[in-house]
Amino acid sequence: MRLFVIRSLESAIRRGGASASSCRRFSSDSGPERKVAILGAAGGIGQPLALLMKLNPLVSTLALYDIAGTPGVAADVSHINTRAEVAGYAGEEQLGKALEGSDVVVIPAGVPRKPGMTRDDLFNINAGIVKSLCTAISKYCPNAVVNMISNPVNSTVPIASEVFKKAGTYDERKLFGVTTLDVVRAKTFYAGKAKVPVAGVNVPVVGGHAGITILPLFSQATPASNDLSDEDIKALTKRTQEGGTEVVEAKAGKGSATLSMAYAGAIFADACLKGLNGVPDVVECSFVQSSITELPFFASKVRLGKNGVEEVLGLGSLSDYEEEGLEKLKPELKASIEKGIKFAREN
Repeated sequence: MRLFVIRSLESAIRRGGASASSCRRFSSDSGPERKVAILGAAGGIGQPLALLMKLNPLVSTLALYDIAGTPGVAADVSHINTRAEVAGYAGEEQLGKALEGSDVVVIPAGVPRKPGMTRDDLFNINAGIVKSLCTAISKYCPNAVVNMISNPVNSTVPIASEVFKKAGTYDERKLFGVTTLDVVRAKTFYAGKAKVPVAGVNVPVVGGHAGITILPLFSQATPASNDLSDEDIKALTKRTQEGGTEVVEAKAGKGSATLSMAYAGAIFADACLKGLNGVPDVVECSFVQSSITELPFFASKVRLGKNGVEEVLGLGSLSDYEEEGLEKLKPELKASIEKGIKFAREN
């Protein structure tokens, strides 16, 4: 059974990557010692993410942190017979110990979306949580790669950048907003509509990580399809942008996109670990400090390496529909970025 699970995950990780060369095996090749800390590990995203990271042989130490409940999650996950040694930490007094020596810190902490909840509602709760956690990161593991999952990512990444700047530890190459779920959805929806095997599909997704700021570039999808109409592309774009709402409504108040987000988070963390370990040509989409548009942060393909971001890649050729979408998203994304910066500076 274990062999089946590992092989299934190997296949999944290979499908998740953005380029063939980035999809090196999620295998038994252990590599160097790497510590991954998950902040918010007892939550709906954190628990399945902890499971997936325990299965990743690139992880030698897995630190699970939350305000409560993590010792139980850690005990459960620790029984899985894979390489990573697991420890659970609970409460603010144990946060430093959880973070010390971390190479990658993944932050799914905060409240999930519920029906009727706006992103402003999310911001009002999660902004303070992110600020507090990033203050601790700057103190206990200032050189770690930080993967921000906590929503709204369009604002929480700028908050993190301001916290790190204030502490004198900001390295723009090591702060990522995880937008991989947008890519995962775009691949899945495109494959279903174009009737092609999803394992071979790639779709870049740029912009931000909320509503219309999510811009899938179906004109650059591979394999290309000539069977999709303009209306099909518009429908696929809208579904990708509203994928989170689709899940929230389907769960009818009992959760959000926790399982698919955990999968996407594990894909991106794996890519970061490969980059740190020197695997060449690891390319994923992520929301990072960027100069490819006039906005200070933007999601696009980035090449990962030993220092985090090695290169922020350009947008490439866009269709007229995508050009229009790009201009439409900029004001909303700009406002979200400025909102995060303002919060961090005033609180």
